[in-house]
Amino acid sequence: MHINLAKPFFGLFLLMVASSGVFAQTGRFQQAANYQMDVDMDVNTNQYSGTQVLIYTNNSPDTLDRVFYHLYYNAFQPGSMMDERSRSIADPDRRVGDRISKLKPDEIGYLRVRDLKMNGKDVEFSEVGTILEVELAEPILPNSKAKFEMSFTGQVPIQIRRSGRDSEEGVRYSMSQWYPKMSEYDEQGWHANPYIGREFYGIWGDFDVKITIDKTYVLGGTGYLQNPNEIGHGYEDKGVKVPQVKGEKLTWHFKAPHVHDFMWAADPKYRHDKFLMENGVTVHHLYIPTDGVTENWVKLMDYTPKAIEFMSKHFGQYPYKQFSVIQGGDGGMEYPMATLVTGGRNLNGLVGVMAHELAHSWYQGVLATNEALYPWMDEGFASYASALTMSAIYKASEAPLTGSYSGYYRLVKSGKEEPMSTHSDHYDTNGAYSSAAYSKGAVFMAQMGYIIGEEARDKGILSYWNTWGFKHPNVNDFIRIMEKESGLELDWYKEYFVYTTKTIDYAVKKMTPQGDQTDITLERIGLMPMPIDLVITYKDGTSEMVYLPLEIMRGDKAAEAGAPTRVISEDWPWTNLTKTIRINKKSDMVKSIEIDPSKRLADIDQNNNKLEF
Repeated sequence: MHINLAKPFFGLFLLMVASSGVFAQTGRFQQAANYQMDVDMDVNTNQYSGTQVLIYTNNSPDTLDRVFYHLYYNAFQPGSMMDERSRSIADPDRRVGDRISKLKPDEIGYLRVRDLKMNGKDVEFSEVGTILEVELAEPILPNSKAKFEMSFTGQVPIQIRRSGRDSEEGVRYSMSQWYPKMSEYDEQGWHANPYIGREFYGIWGDFDVKITIDKTYVLGGTGYLQNPNEIGHGYEDKGVKVPQVKGEKLTWHFKAPHVHDFMWAADPKYRHDKFLMENGVTVHHLYIPTDGVTENWVKLMDYTPKAIEFMSKHFGQYPYKQFSVIQGGDGGMEYPMATLVTGGRNLNGLVGVMAHELAHSWYQGVLATNEALYPWMDEGFASYASALTMSAIYKASEAPLTGSYSGYYRLVKSGKEEPMSTHSDHYDTNGAYSSAAYSKGAVFMAQMGYIIGEEARDKGILSYWNTWGFKHPNVNDFIRIMEKESGLELDWYKEYFVYTTKTIDYAVKKMTPQGDQTDITLERIGLMPMPIDLVITYKDGTSEMVYLPLEIMRGDKAAEAGAPTRVISEDWPWTNLTKTIRINKKSDMVKSIEIDPSKRLADIDQNNNKLEF
């Protein structure tokens, strides 16, 4: 398989890492949290104990008197906030429902911090659900470091949501959100959100993790294995004879540079396949070989490298040396350098979920917008990227974003839409959250191509990656990138499409003969204004586009390749509900008048978009 990337990804990675801390380019500080952990797992009790040394760097201008850790596994206990929310919401996640409320003591999850010191001094801490609140013995000053040392114990819950043990497919351990994780502190302050069931936000750092477990288990996940020739299981160098393990356990040693989380999975039945791409990225697949799984997972190895290649070309160079697709979890879930996906799928479904979770490596793993506040900037952008990737891999003829537009239209018709600015945990329904985050978020990106032109949008996507990689961008940062790329003012698009539920609905109202000329009247029915591409087709087979920019855009998008000859009309002020244009053709020469034949405009009623004669 030939893989050819435009630039060496290692150089980009070093450039991004070198820019961490306080950013002169963006004015945005980033905290750092470097972890060293040693963990011992008992596969008989499903309990583990560990130690953690955390070097925390306060790159903010603020003095910190408190810190917070996430204790995610505490969500899997009867009476937890996740349990209560799952039993009270109108449309509970079928994977959760009331299952947490029925867990027995040996089935629950927990994380318990036994002791915690800062710079060698004991600190006061209290466990409040899924958050550990820590009162510091001394403040952490701006631009200084603190050393936290702790011991902790945990119990792996029955597989319910994302992480856990003994899944329906028989995977023993999906170890995500398994360790005490320092909360993020940014320009908006602390983000010590309880784990209700949505997304994550974390600090970049280097992870050095040793996992001691029964020697029959095969592991995979975040990080580069440091002792492959002692471990074996397909990780060893070619030609190396792996020594026989003395004792019952084996210690796996991983290091992961500049990631915001660390996931691992383990099962004694895992088969491990790997493939080295020409760009130096190693693709790992770990799965349980069965009649319904093996064939498709073997075929998947033809697709994962292709997806990495396509995304690296169109969305930014993938900055790590490996990516692992691992059977586990409860569906598909992204983590740095890896994803957990359920394995019993047909090939197309397996490729699709791989591509979507891989796309998160860009938008959740490296750009890493705060998913709790802006879930659509991760899920929606990943949906957009994976749809284009799947279309390219399969050479599909159908428009790749058709499903996303349909999902958004269904949301509007449901009457349950909420603004995309809603915090992910606070949507009234799971359905409204999913449709907004995934479908409307993808439409936001696709429709940006309609507003500023696809060439400018695509250049902006790469500029967004190069400017904001490892810096936690927000919606304003993205909009400014697109403004700089296009030369247009776009704050109105953000304000309408993100912060409101106002919809787009334009109509071709009428055509009026005017001697040798013709007047065409358009009407804005919806509350959200948009620029209009109006294509007029004549009975002689020719066509032309009349482009009506919004006045508040302060400019015009560039003409797009493949579009009809374009005539630029005067701006359409958003206050005006109708707009009449005059063309220099007789009305009896007109065959049809249509708003946006490309269907990129998210017009909720397209029945009034076209007049035919």
